[in-house]
Amino acid sequence: MELVATTVGLFPLPDAQRERLADLKGHQKSDLIDGDEPADVTAAYDAARERLVAAQRDAGLDSIVEGQARWDDMLAHPLCVHENVRTEGIVRYYDNNNFYREPVVEGPLTESGDLAADLRTATHLTDDLQGVVPGPYSLAELATDDHYGDDADFLAAVADFLAGEVAAFPDETETVFLLEPSLVFDAPDDETHERVRDAVGTVVDAADADVVVHTYWGALGEKLHAHLLDTDLDALGYDLVTAHDESAYLVQEYGTADSVSLGLVDGQNTLVEDPDTVRERIEWFRDSVPVSDFDTVYATPNTELFYLPVNKFEAKLHALAEGVAVEEAQP
Repeated sequence: MELVATTVGLFPLPDAQRERLADLKGHQKSDLIDGDEPADVTAAYDAARERLVAAQRDAGLDSIVEGQARWDDMLAHPLCVHENVRTEGIVRYYDNNNFYREPVVEGPLTESGDLAADLRTATHLTDDLQGVVPGPYSLAELATDDHYGDDADFLAAVADFLAGEVAAFPDETETVFLLEPSLVFDAPDDETHERVRDAVGTVVDAADADVVVHTYWGALGEKLHAHLLDTDLDALGYDLVTAHDESAYLVQEYGTADSVSLGLVDGQNTLVEDPDTVRERIEWFRDSVPVSDFDTVYATPNTELFYLPVNKFEAKLHALAEGVAVEEAQP
């Protein structure tokens, strides 16, 4: 079994770059479509990316994300920067004190290349590159459709759009994390499960990399869990911070993929776990499920980390990497 210390991305913006972007007169960074930023704005993003990649390397993570410093609208970002999407008022991001601009889709969701461009820049910073993408169901739930006119057609269109984005990822991308918190937070009804399965499968099949479908803020419903396992995903994620018993039950009763992603540190709490807590949670999960000889266990925070102050974010990375190292050292 290979243990991989990594994250689900979406990091807090480093203080120096946050201040620099605020100083750029008239600039609201999420108002600009990729490629339209002035040179000084692009330079601030590049500096933030370098700082975020360096923080991961310094912590000892095994798989490195580019940090998503440009994602002011969080998981809604790929739509908010699309030429056929209108952004409207501020909407609460799930059930917390973070907000995003509501993306309203007004035309065809053609490939934009926005995510791939950021990853291409990151290929010069690390050899262990991991992409981060919102899942099709979550992205569709965060958006409003003013073009397709049918929920099923809209979900399929979002999936096709994301598949195009993922297919354009640079060859150096070794892993892709597909983030699907809405599958738990705003779960689809039973009649929608097959459409969700097909949408996730569309994105999974487009990736020339290992794909991890990661959910959080609770556990998947039993039927939906089974439907996701019908796709060709390489790993399925479980939030052991908020739903450890429920997650273990799903694997006990229904099995899982050959690999798993385990949310081991709390991405929303400033209390920093010690490495032993990380190790104990890995061991608890392996002891609780019938088949524990997974190909890979991705050890991650349970959620995005943009909720945290920068110093706490960096401390969480160190705790995660050190906990994995301690577990790997066990006889």
